[in-house]
Amino acid sequence: MGDKLGFEKQLWNACKKLRNNMDPAEYKHVVLGLVFLKYISDSFENVYKELEETKYADPEDRDEYIAKNVFWVPKDARWEKIKKNAKQPEIGQIIDNALIEIEKENPQLKGVLNKRYSRPTLSTRILGELIDEISKVDMHTNGKSSQDILGRVYEYFLAKFADQEGKGGGQFYTPHSVVNLLVEMIEPYQGRIYDPCCGSGGMFVQSEKFVESHQGQIEDISIYGQESNPTTWKMCKMNLAIRGIDNDLGGGPADSFHNDLHKDLKADFILANPPFNDSDWGGELLKDDPRWEYGIPYEGSANYAWIQHFISHLAPKGIAGFVLANGALSSNTDTDNEIRKAIIEDDLVDCIVALPNKLFYSTGIPATLWFLTRDKNKENERNRKNETLFIDARKTGKLVDRAHRELTKKDLEKIVTTYHNWKSEDDYEEYEDIKGFCKSSDLEEIQKHEYILTPGRYVGIEEKEEDDEPFEKKMERLTDELAEQFAKSNNLEEEIRENLGEIGYEF
Repeated sequence: MGDKLGFEKQLWNACKKLRNNMDPAEYKHVVLGLVFLKYISDSFENVYKELEETKYADPEDRDEYIAKNVFWVPKDARWEKIKKNAKQPEIGQIIDNALIEIEKENPQLKGVLNKRYSRPTLSTRILGELIDEISKVDMHTNGKSSQDILGRVYEYFLAKFADQEGKGGGQFYTPHSVVNLLVEMIEPYQGRIYDPCCGSGGMFVQSEKFVESHQGQIEDISIYGQESNPTTWKMCKMNLAIRGIDNDLGGGPADSFHNDLHKDLKADFILANPPFNDSDWGGELLKDDPRWEYGIPYEGSANYAWIQHFISHLAPKGIAGFVLANGALSSNTDTDNEIRKAIIEDDLVDCIVALPNKLFYSTGIPATLWFLTRDKNKENERNRKNETLFIDARKTGKLVDRAHRELTKKDLEKIVTTYHNWKSEDDYEEYEDIKGFCKSSDLEEIQKHEYILTPGRYVGIEEKEEDDEPFEKKMERLTDELAEQFAKSNNLEEEIRENLGEIGYEF
């Protein structure tokens, strides 16, 4: 997730008591709701102070805040009041009332905020302690804007909640390094960005960051999304509101297969991480759906339904980047086989990237990135007709703990540069096939592999550098190194024994 700001962990630790009293699916809304309330209140107060110091300006003029794209916060909903009443027995009701007032004054938040702080099962003591901790956040750490800081806290919390919830976490959170890779690969500078299973909105947030970091104009991109889970839809709206990102997520949660809210949309960029191998997607009710251009998807898995949904929303020069379980590369049900073959024959598959394991909080299933495009000869790109790039990145990434891995900056640069050089008109001479890592294959080769898209089949096995060190010399060196390690181990053991002995625990 990049450099930490320092207080994310402090705030997370403050949630421990709450975690002991509530299910993760519940307490995430309690914590994130307070973070959101603190953010919009602080943003309001910053503008309020500016207006107080401006001649002829009225800090209580609602229009002044609308003009600056800042939420209007009524007097009784401001954080100062929440903070002053943190230890009062009615604090839950005070927060609920504040959220009701904020929704009334800001129509774009209608139905989004989680107004359940006064429920009997939520300890007012713990709620007060949480408010105290959140109140300590310095909104201008290292000169960063409050928007950036609270956004980072929000992102950190989403990752931690996904970790705590296990399988359920994947409904709303895609690991930051995976989102970053997708965005850097497809480069959404300008146009319509669409995610039909948008979770908490990470793809949108990273797209905005990408445009900003490349000196682009945020106004040049439009955000369209959809999410079926009601609580996750609310989290997405809050996440985007925190960042000030305009969006069209429809009027509420809805299933993209059975109630497509953006039926006529043709997107320039599609970014998505749909549920892996979803068997409960209601395919039996959609046999005659016009989206199934390449064949009726298998009812037991939504993978190829998602792929065709993406294709149906792709603009003539659009590109889609999405995550799927590895099994979709080679699934051998009759329908999956035929759909995959038809998509390949129609020359839509631009690049496939095999990811390392342990990247996802929600599943241990190996995952792959797919990149599909309708146009393999756009401006500044070479003609890649009937070509597909395979990248095997399974050996990349570093373990951040025993259960989780993340892609490093160096890993991201290697994968992204390989793809961009391969498709670039100017930089193609910089591209080369690398055994065990990448291979540019044509349609004929894919046909020989029976339309299976597993990168390992194409890139081969990495060539090992020849070791010309004589065996005897190598063994001598290795045994010396081992002896040195044993000596260090013995010394450390002796120190531990002495330290334990000094406090009365000899053994």
